[in-house]
Amino acid sequence: MEEAVDFQRTYVEDHQGSKGLYERAVEVFPSGVTHDSRFLKPFPIYVTGALGVKKWDVDNHEYIDYWMGHGSLILGHRYPDVVEAIHGQLDRGTHYGACHELEVEWGERVVEMVPSAERVRFMASGTEATLMAIRLARSYTGKRKVIRIAGHYHGWHDAVSIGVVPPFDVPNSSGIPEELLKLTLVLPPEDLQELKKHLKRDDDVACVILEPSGGFSGAFPATGDYLRALRELTQTFGVVLIFDEVITGFRYAPGGAQEYYGVTPDLSSFAKIVAGGLPGGAVAGKREIMEYLEFKEDTQWNRNKKILHPGTFNANPMSAAAGVATLKIIAQGEVIPKANENAQSIRNTLNQVIDRHGINWCVHGEHSVVHILMNHRCPQQGACDRRRCTYDYRRIYQKDPPLLSMFRCAMLSQGVDSIGDHWWISWLHSNDVVEKTGEAFDKTIKTLKESLPDRFNTP
Repeated sequence: MEEAVDFQRTYVEDHQGSKGLYERAVEVFPSGVTHDSRFLKPFPIYVTGALGVKKWDVDNHEYIDYWMGHGSLILGHRYPDVVEAIHGQLDRGTHYGACHELEVEWGERVVEMVPSAERVRFMASGTEATLMAIRLARSYTGKRKVIRIAGHYHGWHDAVSIGVVPPFDVPNSSGIPEELLKLTLVLPPEDLQELKKHLKRDDDVACVILEPSGGFSGAFPATGDYLRALRELTQTFGVVLIFDEVITGFRYAPGGAQEYYGVTPDLSSFAKIVAGGLPGGAVAGKREIMEYLEFKEDTQWNRNKKILHPGTFNANPMSAAAGVATLKIIAQGEVIPKANENAQSIRNTLNQVIDRHGINWCVHGEHSVVHILMNHRCPQQGACDRRRCTYDYRRIYQKDPPLLSMFRCAMLSQGVDSIGDHWWISWLHSNDVVEKTGEAFDKTIKTLKESLPDRFNTP
């Protein structure tokens, strides 16, 4: 493993500025980070600026960016129209503590674009959005239980913290009471028979929540047929269907995955793109369900049925400005097809590299999301089509943290920054960017094969 040690030493030597900031950070943040995904051994990079699909760190390194604001920047960093809107609002104020015209326009655009959106309410994040969607479903139905699908991600609140990663019957966090876990049922993906059995024998199910892309933004993709059958099944049993469109919203189509697949849920949750890269989330859905957020003349309603929903940064004018500007551009119809085209080009390029090296990896995904599946032992290798693959979904979520960490460091050393095996693509990831990414990927695999032969499986 001496080569691996040397590789890590080179990373440290090339990133002394980031190393120094990390040493300060560990004195104020647990493990030195403010988001679990940004944790990286021996330390993460510290970024000073970004533009388009590029960003720069404190050591003056330039990177092609595939984080893209955790998926919120389909237009790229500092898109001119969005920057202009933010600057314009900044001159008028950052927080009024009052209603304002931009929030109305923001809401109108969501209602206009999203099929399920008869009413909408804004909040500050995607986690808050799925929390609110579940609370609405429980209030509307008077029932308690939530059915979620194994491997799908819905934020970090208690009700959805079980069933995220293997083993799926164990929460992915401590601090969650066992009593609460009994109210969340975890079912395997695309298993309608199992869902039907649960709905027949349990009349206390308030909702089914899932990513319409499939788990973890399509790492194990769903199908249109499944979503349509799911819609029919939930209607039959009077169960609220929630689409978590935090990733797919305004990415799969201007109206999200529900528009793309032609399946309208009862409620939808949004974040990321909806706020144009600034903090913001939303819940949208049927009027009779969203009604539970309303004030009424009936005192008993307001005391016993109305859902409490404060939130200091709900529909913040800065986020509203960025959101309105972004949704205007997406509604014109050019952004999503171009981002999809770029993503397919990246998938093709990386799979060509994988096949040349003859390793058990594949790059897959749909629309403008790219996934790298490492050491999966699939006989199709880079030619794998996840929709027709019989590969066990449970193994997709079984990571090799040391390999993934070294992969990220190696790609950083080659000028590419990503969360690792999960990339978000913008409409600005052009052919020259894809070509450079392929070269970086090729050098990274070569380095890893030489440095980590015992962890780098080949057929």
